[in-house]
Amino acid sequence: MAVHEETLEAARRICRERGSWIFRVPEIVGALPHLNASTVRTHIVSRCCVNAPKNHLHKWDYFRRTGRGEYEICPKYRSDPEKRTARQGLIQEQPAAYVTAEPLRDTIHFVARRSEGFYVGEGMEIAIVSQGRSLDELIKNLREAIRLYLEGENLASLGLVRRPRLVVTFEDSALIDG
Repeated sequence: MAVHEETLEAARRICRERGSWIFRVPEIVGALPHLNASTVRTHIVSRCCVNAPKNHLHKWDYFRRTGRGEYEICPKYRSDPEKRTARQGLIQEQPAAYVTAEPLRDTIHFVARRSEGFYVGEGMEIAIVSQGRSLDELIKNLREAIRLYLEGENLASLGLVRRPRLVVTFEDSALIDG
């Protein structure tokens, strides 16, 4: 069985036991101790994730990133292939390559946090991390990083409109005194 298939099966098993289609990367890595942990992580966050940048020749549409380190199994992969193909009357030998019929996203989301005197922004849909000494500088740096990252790319193939908006959410772990 290929790594991408084992990764999907482990995610299904864990999610079924929990009763939720959401999982975290370390859970899948722990469920597949016979595989290289880096390989499993790469498959979850990149090769098998529909909203990750397309930087692999082959990609499967098994998972969707829902938050920092959190993924969900896409609806069409929540049941076993035998049940799915019998129900649909189809025979499917290989998972479909990355194809999305969803509308193009008009927003790229980042989460910002304060870290050692800097504001650090991490992309939720695209693999970009940048920093700045102020929030204004962080936004300026994120815009430049996004511009460079998307330069020469077919934005529609990445699931983005021609001029996506940037949304930055600030995350603060400090307790609020009342």
